[in-house]
Amino acid sequence: MAEIALQNDSAVDAKAYIRRDDAGLANLNLAVENLHCGGCVRRIEDTLTAEPGVTQARVNLTTRRLALQWREDQAEAGDLLGAVAALGYRLVPFDPDLLAREAAGEDKALLRALAVAGFAAANVMLLSVAVWAGTDNLSGDMGPALRDLLHWISALIAMPAVVYAGQPFFRSAGIALRQGMMNMDVPISLAVVMAAGVSLFETINHGQHTYFDASVGLLFFLLIGRYLDRRARGKARSAAEQLLLLGAVAAQVVESDGTVRAAPIGAVRPGMTVRVVPGDRVPVDGHISAGQSDIDTSLISGESAPRMITTGDWVHAGTLNLNSPLDVTVASAGDDTLLAEIVRMTAAAEQTKAAYVRLADRAARIYAPAVHLLALAGFLGWIWLGDMAWQPALLIAVAVLIITCPCALGLAVPVVQVVASGLAMSRGILVKAGDGFERLSEVDTLVFDKTGTLTAGRPELVNGDQISPSVLHQAARLAAGSRHPLCRALVRAAGPVDVRLDIREQSGMGLECGDQRLGNRDWCAVENAPVADGNSELWFRQPGQEPVRFAFRDQLKADAVTVMKRLRETGLRVEILSGDRASVVEPLARQLGIADWRADCRPDQKVARLQELSRSGRKVAMIGDGLNDAPALAAAHASLSPTAAADVAQAAADFVFQGENLSPVLTTLTLARRVRRLILQNFSLALAYNVLAVPLALAGLVTPLFAAIAMSSSSLLVTLNALRLRGGGGP
Repeated sequence: MAEIALQNDSAVDAKAYIRRDDAGLANLNLAVENLHCGGCVRRIEDTLTAEPGVTQARVNLTTRRLALQWREDQAEAGDLLGAVAALGYRLVPFDPDLLAREAAGEDKALLRALAVAGFAAANVMLLSVAVWAGTDNLSGDMGPALRDLLHWISALIAMPAVVYAGQPFFRSAGIALRQGMMNMDVPISLAVVMAAGVSLFETINHGQHTYFDASVGLLFFLLIGRYLDRRARGKARSAAEQLLLLGAVAAQVVESDGTVRAAPIGAVRPGMTVRVVPGDRVPVDGHISAGQSDIDTSLISGESAPRMITTGDWVHAGTLNLNSPLDVTVASAGDDTLLAEIVRMTAAAEQTKAAYVRLADRAARIYAPAVHLLALAGFLGWIWLGDMAWQPALLIAVAVLIITCPCALGLAVPVVQVVASGLAMSRGILVKAGDGFERLSEVDTLVFDKTGTLTAGRPELVNGDQISPSVLHQAARLAAGSRHPLCRALVRAAGPVDVRLDIREQSGMGLECGDQRLGNRDWCAVENAPVADGNSELWFRQPGQEPVRFAFRDQLKADAVTVMKRLRETGLRVEILSGDRASVVEPLARQLGIADWRADCRPDQKVARLQELSRSGRKVAMIGDGLNDAPALAAAHASLSPTAAADVAQAAADFVFQGENLSPVLTTLTLARRVRRLILQNFSLALAYNVLAVPLALAGLVTPLFAAIAMSSSSLLVTLNALRLRGGGGP
C-alpha cells in the first residue's frame, strides 16, 4: 500500500489521491515537507526520474508541490513514495487547508527558536562587551579568572540555545548527510557547530577569545531570514492553491422528501440536487432546477458584473451565489468539474520547467561542492599563506560557508513564475504552460484568426427570411455538431433541433452527415455563385437540390481597434490569417489598420505561414479559437486562445483568456515581458551578491554574523522583487 502522512502523522492511502488521464498515465500531486533549497528539489527529482515508468517528476520549491506522473504497469505508487521517504522527506496531501495549518505550526516553531536565539544572543553579547572592554567596573584590569568565568557563563547560555534554536537546520542537514547528499543547511549547520565548538574549546583551555556571540547571533539572523522568507513565499501562493480554495469540501444535498443534509463533496453524485444559499460558492457543475439569483461568474467568464440565472441555466463549481437560494441538479462534482480541470491545468503549468529554471538548476548543482572547496581553500590559505592561527582562519571558512548558500539562485525563477501565474489568474488569464511567459516575452509577431477572435464570435444570420424553414432546419441539424461561431448562429436562427449523432467534421472545411454537407464553397462544390456582399457564409448542399447560401454578419470586438493600435505601438508586427473569404477579411483588416492579411486559409496553410515567418527569424504568437486553428496554435512559438474556443484549440494554447474582449492579449504580453525582466533581475541580484560577498568573505572582511545577515537578505530580496508584479511595480 502506498501511504502518505497527515498532520497528526497518521498514514492514509495515497491511492485515493491518484488520478488517471486519457493516456493511461497515473498522476499524483503531493506536498513535500522540510524542503529548503534547490538541492532538495534536485535530489527528489533525480531519484524519481531514475525509477522505471516515471514520465515526470517535478518539485516546485516555492509551493513545495511534487507533481508525479508514471506508468502503472511499470511502477507502483508505494515504491515511488518510498523512494522519496527514504531521502528523509515527508509527503502530505496537497490540501491548502492542511498545508496552511502545518505552515502555521512550522512558523510557530521557527518563532520559538528565534526567541531562544534572540534571548541568548542578547545576553551573550552583554557578557562579550565586558570581555572585549578588558575591564570590570570595580577593579579595572580583568584577570584570567574573571574572564574564564564570563566565558563559562556565556557557554552555559549559548550551548543549549545552539542545540535548540539550530534544530531547523540540524534536522535537515542530518537527513541530507545520512543519504550521502548535500543541501544548503549542511554548510549552515557546519558553520554554527564550528563556531560554537571553537568557542567551547577556547573556554576549556582558558583562551582569551571565544565566539559564542557569533554562534548564537548567527542563528538569530539566519532564523529571522528563514522566517521572513517563509512569509514572503506565502504571499507568492500559487494560482492553483488559490483556485483550490474556491472548491467546496461539502454540499447541502436536497433529499426526495425535501429535507436538506450536509454531505462531503466526495459523496455527491450526478443526478442529486444540492442547495446553494446566498454567500456560498456553487459546489458542483450542473443546471438550475429551482430558484433565481445573481451569481458572480468572474472565475469562468472573466466578467466582473454579476449575471442573473434562473431555472435551466448552467452553473459551474466555484461561482458565487449572491442573493437568493438556488437548487442545482448535479451534472459533475469533485474532480470532474470545470474548476478541477482548471486547477489541474494551472498546476501542470506551474510545475513545468522553463529554460530559466533549468539554468538555475544546473548552477545550483555545482554550488554545494564549490562552496565547501572555497571554504576549505580559505581556511588553508590563511593558515599557510597568511600565517594565521587556526581559530580565526576557521571563522573565515565559517563566513564563506554561510555567505555562499544558493538560496537566492534557487528562488530566482520559481517565485516569479508562481506570482505571475497567480496575477494572470486574477485577471482572467489561465496559464497552461510553465514556460509560456518565457516564450511569449520573445515574440515579435502576432498572428490573429478572425472569427471569434477579432470579432465578437456571435454572428447573426442575415438572409434567413429568404430560406425555407425546412432547409434551415435540416442545415441546423448539421450545424449543431460544431462549435464554430457560424454554426452556432445557424442553430440560434433555426431554434431547437435534434442533434444528429453521425456527423463528421473536416477541419477547416465543414460538416458532413450521410449525403448532406455544410461548410465552405469548396466543401459543398459551389461553382460560379456570385457574392455581392462582404458577409461571412456557410453553404448547405443536399442531393438533387441547388446549394443554399447562409449569410452572416459579425461585429468586431469592442476593444479590437484600440488593442491593435497599442500592439503596433509596442513594435509588434500584426497579421490576420483567416479561413474566411477575402471580401470579408479585407474590410475588417482595413478597419483595424492591419496591412498583412490572408484569406481562405486552410489549417495547413496557416501552419505553413507560421513556419515561413519562423524561418525568416520571427518569433510568432498565434491567437485563435477554432478547430482549424489548433495546428497553428501548437506550431507557434507561443499561443493564446479565448475561453469560448473549441476544446482542442484550448488544449493547444499556452494561455486561455476569459471575457469578451481582446485586452487580455495585451495584458498577457505585457506581463510576460515584465516576468522576463524580473527573472533576469533576480539572476543579476543573485550573481552580484556572490561576486561581491564571496571575495569579501575569503579576504576575512566578513564575520559569520554579517554573512548570515547577507545570505538571508539575498533570498528575501529576490522574493520581494518578484512580488513587485502584484503591486504593478517592476520594470
